[in-house]
Parts: sequence; C-alpha cells; structure tokens
Amino acid sequence: MCPLHPIARAEQTAEPQPTMAADKEQQEEAPALHVVVFPWLAFGHLIPFLELSKRLAAQGHAVTFVSTPRNIARLPPVPAELSGHVRMVDLPLSAVEGLPEGAESTADLPPEKVELLKAAFDGLAAPFAEFLAAACAAGDRSGGEEQSGPFARRPDWIVLDFAHYWLCPIADQHCSFGVPCAMFLIFTATATAYMGPRQQHISHPRVTPEDFVPMPRWFPSPPSLAFRRHEAAAIAAASELNASGVSDTERIWRAEERCRLLVVRSSPEAEPRVFPLLADLFRKPVLPAGLLLPEIAGGGGDHGALRWLDEQPPRSVAYVALGSEAPVTAENVRELAIGLELSGERFLWALRPPAVLPEGFEQRVAGRGVVWTGWVPQVRVLAHGAVGAFLTHCGWGSTAEGLFGFGHPLVMLPFVADQGLIARMMAERGVGVEVARREEDGWFGREDVAAAVRRVMVGEEGKVIAVNARRLREEVVGDDGCRQERYVDELVECFRRHS
Repeated sequence: MCPLHPIARAEQTAEPQPTMAADKEQQEEAPALHVVVFPWLAFGHLIPFLELSKRLAAQGHAVTFVSTPRNIARLPPVPAELSGHVRMVDLPLSAVEGLPEGAESTADLPPEKVELLKAAFDGLAAPFAEFLAAACAAGDRSGGEEQSGPFARRPDWIVLDFAHYWLCPIADQHCSFGVPCAMFLIFTATATAYMGPRQQHISHPRVTPEDFVPMPRWFPSPPSLAFRRHEAAAIAAASELNASGVSDTERIWRAEERCRLLVVRSSPEAEPRVFPLLADLFRKPVLPAGLLLPEIAGGGGDHGALRWLDEQPPRSVAYVALGSEAPVTAENVRELAIGLELSGERFLWALRPPAVLPEGFEQRVAGRGVVWTGWVPQVRVLAHGAVGAFLTHCGWGSTAEGLFGFGHPLVMLPFVADQGLIARMMAERGVGVEVARREEDGWFGREDVAAAVRRVMVGEEGKVIAVNARRLREEVVGDDGCRQERYVDELVECFRRHS
C-alpha cells in the first residue's frame, strides 16, 4: 500500500517498516523510471507539471514532457543539470474552425473561445498514440539498458491532466500490458473533494447554481467555506456540453475513473483532514505531490521592478498580480486602480496588457505606486524585503507562492474556478482579507478594494494577519523549506509499487 499522507504511514503498524538505510539502499538499487507527463494547454497547468517533472528528474528519473510546439517554446528552460533527464516532445495542434491561428494555450484566447481549444486538444489523441507506440517499441528493443540512455526505457507511467478523457484507453493498448496512468490535479485537495466522483453526484445530484453554493453533503465543512452565487453559476456551467462535445465535468470523471492514482498539488499540512476523505471518496490512492514551490530563477535580477522595490521601506509594498488568465474586465481594472489610489498604500502592480488605466492615475500615485505592463519576475518580487502583502486572484499556484513560499498576508480578489474557495479557506485561517463583492454578479468597487488593502497593510488587524501568515508558512513548509519536497519521494515509491 502506498502512503497517502504522513499519518497513514504512522498508522500502518501491522506491517514492520523498513529502516531508513534499507529504504535508501532499495531506492539506489531500483532502476530509474520513465514518466510521461502531459498537461492541459494552460500555463496554470503547464508550469506545475514542469515543476513536478524537474523534481522527478532531480532524482534521476527520465521525464518526457508532452505539449504543443508554441507552448514548449514559451516554457522556462529546464536547469542545465537536469536537461539530460527531461525531454520535450511537441505534438501538432489540429486546426479547428473559429480557433485563431497560433492559439495553443488558454492565454492566447478570450474565455469564450477556450471550448474551441478543447476541441483542438482532443485532436491530439492520434499523434499521442503514435508517440506512445514508438516509445514503447523503442523500449522493447533496447530492453531499457542504461547504456541506451534514460529515454530508451519504455514509459512506466503517464501523468495526465483533467482534460485527457481519451488518453487512458490509448495507454491500455500499448507496451504489452499497457502503461498505468495517474491524474495530476493542480487544484486544491478541497476543490477535488468538492468536485467528488461520479457516484457521489448520482447519489446527491447538483443541478442549479444554488446546489453548487455550499460544500456537498459528502464533505463536512463550516458554512463559511462556500462559493458565492456568481461563482457557483460558473461551476454549474462546467457540466454543460461545449464545442468539444464533452463537458469539463465529464472529462474529469472519465479520466479519473481510468487512472490508478490521483496526485494533488497540495499537502496535509496545507489542507488538514482532506486527504483521508479523498481516499475514501475516490476509492484509490490519493497522494499529495507537495506544493511544488518554484525556486528563485537566475534571470530578472536587474529588473526595473526590483530596482524600484530597492528604494521602498521594508514590508511597505502591496504586490498586485491577477495571473495570466483571470477574466479581468476594463471596469475591474478601473475600480482596482482607483481603489489602490484611495488606499494610500505603496503598491507594485503587474498588469497584463492590453489594459487602460484611469486618466492621470500613474501621475497621481507617482512615488508610492508603479504599474508594470511587461514581464515581471514574480518569485523574485515576492522574495523582496520591501513586499509586505500580496493582492492576488487566489489561483492556487500564486497563493502557494505568496503565502507558503514567502509568508505574505493576502488581499484576495478571486475570479473563477476554485479561486473563491481558496479565498474563503485563507480567510478562515486568518491570513488574508477578501475584497467584498456583490453576491449576485460579483461586482466590486474601489472602496471595497481600498478597505481590504488597508485592513491587511495598516493597523493592529494587519499585524495579526501578517503574524498568522508567517506562522502558517512555517507550519506548512518548515524553516528550511524542505518539508514539502518529501512528497515526491513518496510519489515515486507509489509509482514503483503500482506499476
């Protein structure tokens, strides 16, 4: 049995546990694995899959990373010391009527055209089958011998995303007895429990947006942990057919049902009590991958944003970034800008173009606020001593970087998917303040922004929130930052036992 979480390992007292020395000896004797990873075509998915790939490669395993040509070209480079263990395989994306030429990720499209990208993505089934057949044939010819190189071994596992409902049947047809699949969920464990397996929805159907507001019956939780009405409407829409002919919910269920393992980008420290529930719900091993926090990259050290931060007092700046794909409207930008102005606090805003700021805004905030519309080295910014808070859309990756990576208190402005749930989770733990929105349509105004920023940055409440954020970081990540990394070791162990 694979360890599902640290408590599970301690509770398995019926079987004698090997010593650490025996464990290490066994790992050194075991051959390196060959893992194929294939994320959905969104950078919020591509980057976590790449982080997982780098950690597997650092242990000596071979990783084949599959995506489309333009997405691979836009990924950050793999460190030189790992490049021999990570290879990129690009599959051509087929043309779909209405999908703009060159659009290969959700970042290239307005939200209403993403369903066309899913239709094009489904066209990758045939080229992926050809790739997998060739990889298995090459492994069979070489016998996986070390002198043939790390990629001569036939694939041991495929790590796929929510959208790949067609992949497991392909994997079952290749490499003699098939290639086992694991589903890597880049969402929170809480959101995974909220989604639940198909059988729970059959027993407790959810149809209307109102049905999706509270946490489901199978997930005991406080009433405060719930979606807003406007968020729930978007969640309910995921069950509707789109241009690909398959709903998002159906994609998730079909893929999950064929996978041997579920892997979640989280940990029991970050989300207490959720992992045992997931194992019961899905009736298969559910493993934490850890938070997969990025290292501070080598580039960007002389970036203008960092030079500006050098001139600011310690912990005085709110870093503002709403991700690469949040559906931010022109009105949202205007209200956020004037709200930052009204707050009176220092801020550094990484604003995604194209965006129009209120007339005269930059002149009025000159000296205490700056807007960057180009690339910003986010991890380096968050690591800077002048940053004292993070105004975020509450994507799980950004939340993990800001809060668990650097202990910053949060000003939370969620937009889509599980972001609202994350905001409520963090508010429940006292590490941030959510910008107030209108319940029915999600509208927020400048005064709502200013009030939330001041609560986090100013006064006694802000001090308490900051202390809570730093304490939670220590609990989740540890003083040396290594606590989360052990989960990849446990994942590899589980790969070996279930292959």
